[in-house]
Amino acid sequence: MNPNMLNKLKKMQKQIQDAQEQIESSEFTGKASGVTVIMQGTRQVIDVKIDEALLEEVELLQDAILLAVNDALAQIDKTQEETMGQFSGGMGGLGF
Repeated sequence: MNPNMLNKLKKMQKQIQDAQEQIESSEFTGKASGVTVIMQGTRQVIDVKIDEALLEEVELLQDAILLAVNDALAQIDKTQEETMGQFSGGMGGLGF
């Protein structure tokens, strides 16, 4: 393998690793019907906030929590796709 290409691959690998670490250390907020979920990019829920009005409606509360969690997860997925997409677009220049 060409040493120049190997250096480019190592650099790209480091950039991808750094980007993934940045995503994992970021916080994402999902919201739905009075429920707010804060999640790390590692997909770990770190906080849940609930509007007191929902405490009387258990089924609505359960649905709102699920929707808020899924909203935060969708944000993580979108961020990963956008971030990693910039690297896959550059692979053509490396002979892939």
